[in-house]
Amino acid sequence: MRHNLQNGGKLRPIDLARGHGLSTQAVRNYEEAGILPAADRTLHGYRTYTPLHAKALGAFLALLPGHGHPTATAIMQAVNRDAADEAFRLIDESHAQLLDDRRTLQAVEAALRDLEPAPDEGGDTLVGPLARRLGLRPATLRAWERAGLVRPRRDPQTGYRVYGAADVRDALLAHQLRRGGYLLQQIAPLIAQVRSAGGIAPLASTLYGWQARLSARGRAMLTGAAALDAYLACRTAPTEDGPGTRTTASSAGSDADTP
Repeated sequence: MRHNLQNGGKLRPIDLARGHGLSTQAVRNYEEAGILPAADRTLHGYRTYTPLHAKALGAFLALLPGHGHPTATAIMQAVNRDAADEAFRLIDESHAQLLDDRRTLQAVEAALRDLEPAPDEGGDTLVGPLARRLGLRPATLRAWERAGLVRPRRDPQTGYRVYGAADVRDALLAHQLRRGGYLLQQIAPLIAQVRSAGGIAPLASTLYGWQARLSARGRAMLTGAAALDAYLACRTAPTEDGPGTRTTASSAGSDADTP
């Protein structure tokens, strides 16, 4: 594949860095990591960049908010080694993860809507009555305890598990989510969010924030896709003088850079 590495004016490392609010060392690090194409070199070994490198850097920075650093890095590395299909697969995986996160949020919202309020019985309950109420075996509640879904205290005299109102709430929520097909390891962090929020009612603001973050991430993925598409278009644009005439660092015999 012919890459238009020579299209447009030359840029020093400091020009590329300032244009994106970065340090020159960050630019060099990105090149060494394969996020940017390899820079041309002058006869004295100084790096020279082009508008294509600026497009690459802009694409990487645009991918970061939606995909995170590791995936954005892997996407750019794949593109720069002409493995576009690998880059597209990584993007697909990010979108699949976002969809999974949306479905998890929807499941939590549905579970909270369907959660029956705990009756005001004026006291605690034991594992047997709670298991019967949920239609479960006591062994299931004990398994949930080991997974961190419920945290009953122990009666100091009998050693029996005692479930307070918060424990019953957690058990009911866990039961709803299990009916929705979620695994214990998926449910545990959601129960932890309920506890940290102080209950079901305060969790509403947490869920709203969660939804806002998912929406922002989806929007960021669109922005990153547009920037990456622009970079891909530049890479495949025809050149006027063929493959170009790069002076490599090995032929220059120096690793110096302009300030």
